[in-house]
Amino acid sequence: MDPALLREREAFKKRALATPVVENKKKKEPTEDETKKKTKPPPKSTAVAPRIDATNYKHMSGSSQYKFGVLAKIVKHLKTLHQDGADHALTLEDILDETNQLDVGMKISQWLRTEALASNPKIEVTPDGRYMFKPPYRIRDRKGLLKLLRQTDLKGFGGILLDDIQESLPNHEKILKILDKDIVYITRPIDKKKILFYNDKTAHMPIDEEFQKLWRSVAVDGIDDNKIEEYLEKQGIRSMQDTSLKVMPAKLKRKAAPKKRTFKKPRDNEHLKEILEEYE
Repeated sequence: MDPALLREREAFKKRALATPVVENKKKKEPTEDETKKKTKPPPKSTAVAPRIDATNYKHMSGSSQYKFGVLAKIVKHLKTLHQDGADHALTLEDILDETNQLDVGMKISQWLRTEALASNPKIEVTPDGRYMFKPPYRIRDRKGLLKLLRQTDLKGFGGILLDDIQESLPNHEKILKILDKDIVYITRPIDKKKILFYNDKTAHMPIDEEFQKLWRSVAVDGIDDNKIEEYLEKQGIRSMQDTSLKVMPAKLKRKAAPKKRTFKKPRDNEHLKEILEEYE
């Protein structure tokens, strides 16, 4: 090989080694783990919302749940006092003291005084601004309950719910046991609530046992009055026709004939009577 070419080749290598070279490396494609790491949401702030416990929950005057909780305790307390025989009214401060709720705010106290207690159907407000339980019926003893049941029966109003009697009558359990023979209990099939009726002993009459068996053997559940009437008509019984009230047609009023007008002579001209007769 030509020595001149070899020398040029060596010189070219030296120059190539002396000059810096920047290599363009291929970018690696990100793996699934790397993409998940990049798409992770930023960490949440370490600030924690204040917890609601028994200490700070009572001071949250804006909470409607707390407001109505205070009202429910007041109604329950007044109801318990009434059922125990207490008949005196209390101020709002006394009620809050007895229910251990003196730490309520001024806003809730004002709401109770002006809106909640005054409009509650279970609370009665006295003229001097005190509060007491308002029962469904004004009865205090055994005689009052018997009178109420008797009047309800005579007026045809039916019975009275046991729940209303329990709310209205103090010491109701003891009184209901004493009046067991004077009261009839019926369970309403719709909601299984018990209804009290007055046991009118004057309406008792002996009934033949065979008639009782026949009466109980006839099932009329789910049958309305129209179907019963149709069945009775097929059997030739027409006793139900006259059970409804008859409506009498209204009588037409005749117009009265117009009266003839008669000319009345003036009474103040009696002294001119003779003169008037001459001109007639």
